[in-house]
Amino acid sequence: MNPPDLADRIAVSSVARHWLASLTGVLLGGVTAVSAVLFTVAAILALASARLLGRRGALVRAAVDSGALALSEWDTRRIVRFHGTLRTDVAAPHRCRWYLATRWTIGLLGVGVVLLLTLCLVVAGSMISAWVLSGSWGLIENVDRVDGGLVALVSLPGILLIFVAIAGVAGVGALDRWYAVQVLGRQTERILHRRVAELTSSRDHVVDAIDDERRRIERDLHDGIQQHLVALGMLIGRARRAEKPDKMHELLTQAQATSQEAIDELREVANRVYPIALDKDGLRAAVEAMSERTGVPVRLTYGLPKRLRPAVESVLYFVISEAVTNAAKHACPKLLKVDITHQRFDRVLATVTDDGPGGADPSGTGLSGLVRRVAAVDGALSVHSPVGGPTVVTVSVPCG
Repeated sequence: MNPPDLADRIAVSSVARHWLASLTGVLLGGVTAVSAVLFTVAAILALASARLLGRRGALVRAAVDSGALALSEWDTRRIVRFHGTLRTDVAAPHRCRWYLATRWTIGLLGVGVVLLLTLCLVVAGSMISAWVLSGSWGLIENVDRVDGGLVALVSLPGILLIFVAIAGVAGVGALDRWYAVQVLGRQTERILHRRVAELTSSRDHVVDAIDDERRRIERDLHDGIQQHLVALGMLIGRARRAEKPDKMHELLTQAQATSQEAIDELREVANRVYPIALDKDGLRAAVEAMSERTGVPVRLTYGLPKRLRPAVESVLYFVISEAVTNAAKHACPKLLKVDITHQRFDRVLATVTDDGPGGADPSGTGLSGLVRRVAAVDGALSVHSPVGGPTVVTVSVPCG
């Protein structure tokens, strides 16, 4: 076999494999289109009922959002598997709902193209079989002989239809991927401009966050540890000047207690700067240790199968710690719930919920500092705190 012949066979085989992959993707797209239509109808009814339920409708809305994210993720995986790579932006429930509500037209178009191809192949097969069986072989008697010229004349439109249907399968796959890019995916120029703006903003936010952290550390050292050390020095000086042994012993006892307070305060400051448990045992252990120091009962739900990269763990820990501290200080809740789970599209979702009176100001100093911290790792933070509660702080950050 000559090398050109081998190359041609490889090329033809590759084209055939790609076309079969497109055909499989189009057929599965028809199934997902039906699922999308059913979900859209159910979602419309569920969201309408959620409005009537008021606050209790939050669970219904959350279920609809979760379903939209799940179906969209499954469909994007189908597109990546059969039609080519697809990079999506941060998953937004409303965009996923819109995608599912409109993509069914492409799914039905794909089903129509496949049915047209099937019909053309069936008709072509029947014509060929009729011509062969009624030809010179004479395999079947009493069958009218089919004119070969008539068969050739009639077959030309059929061949064109078969070709159009075969090309249409690949075209529907390309259209499916293009639409997903338009609704869920990234476009290079648009995402580049937005990325530059985000990096410029996050750089300024990181500088501000570092300055705020330095001021807080300086304030903790000045107001806490420095005061204990000054008191310790004064107690030791008084003990040195004391003439009575009992008085000296009493002052030294006070000095020892003050030194222990200074050590405890120093450990607390160091833990606020960066907890040792976070490096040693990971995010779960660090959050559990932080929860034990909180004066409010904390119920932790941790659903991550493995450890995250250090930068993500650090951001999540400090956001959760700050949110828990703010809730315990200002909301006076009876219970705090911390949920850390894996979100779709390779992200981590952490929520801090308290049963306090609500009314938290998202533009406050503490919450704005959390926004800057999360933005540094391309995350998103939201605060929902209606009057009457509950207050829910939600943070979503990428795993990679």
